[in-house]
Amino acid sequence: MCTGHLQRNGTADLVPTKQHSASPKWDTQALPPTQSDSPPNRSQRCRDPMVQNATHSPAWPRNGGCGWQVILGHYNWLSYEDVYVRALNFGNGLQVLGQKPKTNIAIFCETRAEWMIAAQACFMYNFQLVTLYATLGGPAIVHGLNETEVTNIITSKELLQTKLKDIVSLAPRLRHIITVDGKPPTWSEFPKGVIVHTMAAVQALGAKASTESKPQSTPAPSDIAVIMYTSGSTGLPKGVMISHSNIIAGITGMAERIPRLGEEDVYIGYLPLAHVLELSAELVCLSHGCRIGYSSPQTLADQSSKIKKGSKGDTSMLKPTLMAAVPEIMDRIYKNVMNKVNEMSSFQRNLFILAYNYKMEQISKGRSTPLCDRLIFQKVRSLLGGNIRLLLCGGAPLSATTQRFMNICFCCSVGQGYGLTESAGAGTITEVWDYNTGRVGAPLVCCEIKLKNWEEGGYFNTDKPHPRGEILIGGQNVTMGYYKNEAKTKADFFEDENGQRWLCTGDIGEFDPDGCLKIIDRKKDLVKLQAGEYVSLGKVEAALKNLPLIDNICAYANSYHSYVIGFVVPNQKELTELARKKGLKGTWEELCNSCEMENEVLRVLSEAAISASLEKFEIPVKIRLSPEPWTPETGLVTDAFKLKRKELKTHYQADIERMYGRK
Repeated sequence: MCTGHLQRNGTADLVPTKQHSASPKWDTQALPPTQSDSPPNRSQRCRDPMVQNATHSPAWPRNGGCGWQVILGHYNWLSYEDVYVRALNFGNGLQVLGQKPKTNIAIFCETRAEWMIAAQACFMYNFQLVTLYATLGGPAIVHGLNETEVTNIITSKELLQTKLKDIVSLAPRLRHIITVDGKPPTWSEFPKGVIVHTMAAVQALGAKASTESKPQSTPAPSDIAVIMYTSGSTGLPKGVMISHSNIIAGITGMAERIPRLGEEDVYIGYLPLAHVLELSAELVCLSHGCRIGYSSPQTLADQSSKIKKGSKGDTSMLKPTLMAAVPEIMDRIYKNVMNKVNEMSSFQRNLFILAYNYKMEQISKGRSTPLCDRLIFQKVRSLLGGNIRLLLCGGAPLSATTQRFMNICFCCSVGQGYGLTESAGAGTITEVWDYNTGRVGAPLVCCEIKLKNWEEGGYFNTDKPHPRGEILIGGQNVTMGYYKNEAKTKADFFEDENGQRWLCTGDIGEFDPDGCLKIIDRKKDLVKLQAGEYVSLGKVEAALKNLPLIDNICAYANSYHSYVIGFVVPNQKELTELARKKGLKGTWEELCNSCEMENEVLRVLSEAAISASLEKFEIPVKIRLSPEPWTPETGLVTDAFKLKRKELKTHYQADIERMYGRK
């Protein structure tokens, strides 16, 4: 249970009064108005922002709510009014099919405009939207469908053919499957009683019935809006119950940290909408009249895997001003650009480094570098369309090296945030003018944060010079708990004597003097070695992950042994070059299985660990090179590319036993 000594910091009315100050002062009396040209937000339910924007005054722009790209073509756009009508008709059609208010309906679909339209329909008609990642495996999908007892599911034709087809019989309550694209296929082996519809057909059904049928229930702020199944790092996914008021509180807090948010902004959506970061970011944009263009990781940039040579990626076509990303994607961009820099001539490389260091110095003084940006960094900036003004990063810690690179080379702010599904995605976000690295900003206006002592880990809110402890988030954004899991809900949530709801995050934080939070550890990542030393696995991984030789790394240790080991996904180009220098040849699998290459990579890791000031007992002693990448499809990382330690341990169990000397 979440009890013990607490320290409160960053209350909901704690905001900076000045943008640049060596020692910021804080005004605890009033909040500055949000800098936005959007209509006033008096929302209490998730449907309200869309309704407000669709029915706004004639001066409100209607030529760009949601957009999707025609293959190798330009974006097609729907106005806010178009989206509203489509959502209204779809919700009414679902109602005709038998969907009742306050009952569950699942969506198992890739990120696309139809996903958001379906979500808005559910918000309008008070259907409880059950979100499932498109990358989930069969058992996890079946678990979510059966636990929530859904009778209707929204999906795509591809996912129906590749995943749902084989497990429909394992979800006996399913009655209607709605595909968002194309004519639905039919199979004789489908269970009796299951009907497949297209989204267009359901919308037509709703439009036909709209004259005599209206939403049966207006959602209350306390009603469940979303049951979001996490792709968590342990066990079966858990369903987090998020109310309408939770979502509205969360997106209100996030929007306050984005200056000048309004109709001129273009957001590119490509992360899974089943992830709270992407859903929150898009709802923030919709609540302020922004345009949203949809993409995918495979078509995002000109160099993406599904973009033909000579063709333009989605960022080049859309030219977004806003974008959310997980650290894994930013790390890839950083490594790819730096590889290109290393291939430059000596003169070009030195010029780039000179400009990079010059701009870093100017940023530290609060100065801009327009000439340098135009002459040196414009080509790099064009990789994401050339108009990005804010990158929102969440899902995992972002390294200082990558954050500084994005600031300098993409000429934009990086809003590093901290939040969980259980806090409706909201917690903290850095101010756009804060170029400090390694921290995630002050608490948002929707919540406050406490630090709780964790004696076992040696973290106390009385620590000097800065208080440290387990992060507890309290506020209206803190969600209702876990669906049909009262024990876990009681373990992770509690209410204080004032009726405030709190979430115990399991993350360890530290407050800077100006009220900004740093994430310094995670309770689950701390391992006690045989000799009594504590090792933070996340700290070890963060120190080594940005090496050019490393695509991904997982540190492992347990209390029965005295040293750390690691699993490493090497960069194919870098490892192949290292093998060439050592006179080794072979296939990719042969190189990864080579003891000599393992030793060479371990040498590089050890040198980097020493440079990063890791303790001797924190440095991996043995490693295993993995020829296969870790992707959400392999089940070894989440959709936010967080490591699934339990699955990785199972996958590499034989290697663990070998590295620890057991046969």
